[in-house]
Amino acid sequence: MPVEFLGYAATNDGTESRRRSGPSFDPEYTIRLARAHEEWGWDRILFAYGSGSPDPAAATAYVAAHTERLQLLLAHRPNVSYPTYAAKTFATLDRIAGGRLMVHFITGGDDTEQAREGDFLSMAERYARTGEYIRIVKRAWTEREPFSHHGWYFDFDEFVSDVFPAPGHRPLVSVGGCVPEAYAVGAAESDVYCLWGEPLERTFEQIEAIRAASDEAGREVPPRIQVSFRPIIAPTEEQAWAKANRILAQIKGNRRLSVVPAQSTGSRRLIAIAGRSERFDRALWTPAALATNGADASHALVGTPETVAQALLDYYDLGAEIFSARGYDLLEDAVEFGRQVIPIVREEVARRDAERAAGRGEAGAGAANPAGRTGTGPVGRGGPKPAGPAGERSIAA
Repeated sequence: MPVEFLGYAATNDGTESRRRSGPSFDPEYTIRLARAHEEWGWDRILFAYGSGSPDPAAATAYVAAHTERLQLLLAHRPNVSYPTYAAKTFATLDRIAGGRLMVHFITGGDDTEQAREGDFLSMAERYARTGEYIRIVKRAWTEREPFSHHGWYFDFDEFVSDVFPAPGHRPLVSVGGCVPEAYAVGAAESDVYCLWGEPLERTFEQIEAIRAASDEAGREVPPRIQVSFRPIIAPTEEQAWAKANRILAQIKGNRRLSVVPAQSTGSRRLIAIAGRSERFDRALWTPAALATNGADASHALVGTPETVAQALLDYYDLGAEIFSARGYDLLEDAVEFGRQVIPIVREEVARRDAERAAGRGEAGAGAANPAGRTGTGPVGRGGPKPAGPAGERSIAA
């Protein structure tokens, strides 16, 4: 299965390591960044959601009108609009984009952030609401006759939409989280399940949990797995690690970062991992998680393009098929990652796929592994945990 790469659709040039140079929504920069992703081989970009940030749906429509091939992943929180309204918004955007839309449903792991827009449900309640919400949206995309819904969180009569996704296209749905409630919702409703970058062994455990939840949901094929990292690349290993340390110093000097203790389970996991060691496996680097209180996907992959590509392939061997990458210089890093890392990973995956296809007809080849992988990493359900190059290994800093 070919890999895919997800970039970041920022509306300004600010990151954890640098203050933005203009307004929160900079139209020119937004288009420059999107077009850089399209030019340098990325598959799609994420329009993130924040309570006080520019509206990602409007930004998605804007970028759709200025790009041709790039797929567009819109983040949406179920607490901000009714599912019937959201279904119409998504369908309209998919029409504008010519069938390039995908939707990521954010349940929300931070109570403080959720409360900023009037959401006071518990985490368990929020995940239950997300599942109900997605089911309604999917139905609104396909029903041509009025339908009613009387659920726990949403109640309406005789709704029918007059706008549907682009012909022959149903936007893919993604979900994330690292608690059992998240696994259950994602396994039942999502096409893609999103994880933050953790050591290989931890990632393997989460993938196994998602597969188990998919079995319980009665799915024959589980969601595809996406893993997110912050790439830090340079021509030599020494230069890459020097760059990483410079970025860390810049992050620590950025006084705009929150000092509120992390609330989400995912953030607490990242912080706990960083507390164990600065480095894991081939190239995973964790100090930014401590510096940002576990904000977003803060674990990085550090090294030469070849090293970072091989690190991604270690996760591919576990079952990951989509890689989300966002640098600390958004535009420059999108170009460099697309130019230097993406081709290496795609070429190696294509080589493995060709070898696997050639081997299917060989007598006595044995059963294919469920994840369809070749290489050193463990694959399939119930297989051995990662060991050696594909296993969790902390490196003292």
